[in-house]
Amino acid sequence: MDGHTNGTNGSCSKPCEPLTDYCIPDYILNPDSEQVLVDQAPCCPVVVFINSRSGGQLGSSLIKTYRELLNKAQVFDLSEEAPEKVLHRLYCNFEKLKSNGDPIAFQIQSNLRLIVAGGDGTASWLLGVVSDLKLSHPPPIATVPLGTGNNLPFSFGWGKKNPTTDQEAVKSFLGQVKKAREMNIDSWHIIMRMRAPQEGPCEPIAPLELPHSLHAFHRVSGSDSLNMVRIMKRPGGQWEELKIPRSIRSIVCLNLPSFSGGLNPWGTPGTRKVQDRDLTAPFVDDGLIEVVGFRDAWHGLVLLAPNGHGTRLAQAHRIRFEFHKGAAEHTFMRIDGEPWKQPLPKDDDTVVVEISHLRQVTMLASDPCKSKSVNDPSSPMCCSNHDDDERNSLEDEDEWEEGRKKFGAADTFKFPDEVDVAHLS
Repeated sequence: MDGHTNGTNGSCSKPCEPLTDYCIPDYILNPDSEQVLVDQAPCCPVVVFINSRSGGQLGSSLIKTYRELLNKAQVFDLSEEAPEKVLHRLYCNFEKLKSNGDPIAFQIQSNLRLIVAGGDGTASWLLGVVSDLKLSHPPPIATVPLGTGNNLPFSFGWGKKNPTTDQEAVKSFLGQVKKAREMNIDSWHIIMRMRAPQEGPCEPIAPLELPHSLHAFHRVSGSDSLNMVRIMKRPGGQWEELKIPRSIRSIVCLNLPSFSGGLNPWGTPGTRKVQDRDLTAPFVDDGLIEVVGFRDAWHGLVLLAPNGHGTRLAQAHRIRFEFHKGAAEHTFMRIDGEPWKQPLPKDDDTVVVEISHLRQVTMLASDPCKSKSVNDPSSPMCCSNHDDDERNSLEDEDEWEEGRKKFGAADTFKFPDEVDVAHLS
């Protein structure tokens, strides 16, 4: 079977010769399909994930177009099937076929690229799943802007306006995916810890539907005003208290050069100011998260001033927020574009939110790309490696580690026992 073949089993729906570069044979995608002889592997095989609920009717329309141009079996509606299930099935089948000596499976796995269309929350969901797979050569990811903020696509050169969904527009995007360059981006781990109340019902810590990047493993209730922020500048280093100016009303932690739909959140500080505060240029792969303060309690209001920006407070490998009892009953939080109203403590309890560096995933970047790599000589103010001579840790690190193990975008992901994960590539 090849891209020219018409059929009823999910093959390309009509002859479209250029798209054979992207079409994946059925037997690669479905373990139950009969293996067939294929002369040549596609040079840019893609698996497409689309959130049909994003962008109004655009999501559903985009699914229809991709399925017209590619193998229907390689285009997935995220409202119907989670990405971890798709990739679990696909990579298990890769291993089975490669063990049987199938060279096409090996080539497709080596050249595989993922496309995700949806908002920032949808894209981050897929990035988290791929990160959790811990593959030695994870497939790079291209993002289609199909939400409100679209900060991920905008940061890597894919634009921020929702796309048109006709065949020519999709063909053009696929051409960009084939030409795109790979670029690493840091993956971050977030954990919230709080004690369940002794009396009364437990309240959810977030909306009834948690963002896909969060998983509740205890039902607990909430806390009050921000009391302390601690940062760790390098792995294994010491925690130090971050002094927050009294004028700061909200804090944003991010690893992208774009916030709130294209805003540059930290402006362009002078060289002397950067050196005085021990700050480097913001890179997406340096293992450091940017901590930016705003004078507004509502992050979106900074858009009212076109040149407005926040104040860079710090760069950290790990950051911890501690909330104690105070005047407020709740605070507003947002992760990957997903907001909720977080209850705060009414007693002497403490709510802690920790963000820590996890690993890296690979993005696909198209020009113009706003994200900068610390390993790119053309990037301004490349920083040297930090010394890693401080190894102090907190007494409760074991407790945090236990919590970390229970979190992950693909927390149910597990290869069958007969698959040797160490050999996945």
